[in-house]
Amino acid sequence: MEDLGLVAWPPAPIRTDRLVLREPGARDRAAFIELLASPEVHTYLGGPRPRDELERETPEVPERWPGSFVVDLDGAMIGQILLRRATGHRRPAAVGKADLGYLFLPRAWGFGYAAEACAAALGWFVGVLPGEPVVLATQTANVGSMRLAAKLGFTEVERFEAWGAEQWLGMWSPVTLSS
Repeated sequence: MEDLGLVAWPPAPIRTDRLVLREPGARDRAAFIELLASPEVHTYLGGPRPRDELERETPEVPERWPGSFVVDLDGAMIGQILLRRATGHRRPAAVGKADLGYLFLPRAWGFGYAAEACAAALGWFVGVLPGEPVVLATQTANVGSMRLAAKLGFTEVERFEAWGAEQWLGMWSPVTLSS
C-alpha cells in the first residue's frame, strides 16, 4: 500500500456531530497498542499482535502518514480510519484505487461511530481527489463490516477466497450531481 500521492497532509481536523478525525499524536500511542492487541478487533484480521511486541515497536507518534486519521471522541482515540492506495492488492479490480480501512476499539462498537467517521473520511477524500473510486475489502463473516459497507454505499465487485476465508470486495464512487 502507498500513500495518496500529492494530497496536502495533514488536513485540518474533520469534525462531525460527535467526532473529530485528526492526525495521530503521541497521546494516541496507548490506544493504538490497545487497538492492535485486541482479540475482538482482530477476529477477522488474522489475530491480534502480542502487546509486549507492540510496546517495543510502536513509535512515540504512531501511524503518521497521509490517509491515517485518528477517530477522536471527547478528546480520546476510539479508532482509526485508513485511506491508502491499493497498489499490491490481491484483486485486479482494486489495484491502484484508494482502499478504505477502519479499526475501532470494542467499547466504541454499536454507536454508529464507524459510519459517521468513514462517511466524513470519504467526504474529505472526494474534496482532495474528486471522482476517484474507493475500494473496501472485508471477510463476508464480518457481519458488522458488511453492514457498514452497505450503509456507506459500497457495492459488491466480487467475492474471493483469501487467508482461509471468503472475502468481499466493494467499490464506492462519488456521486456527481448534475444541475
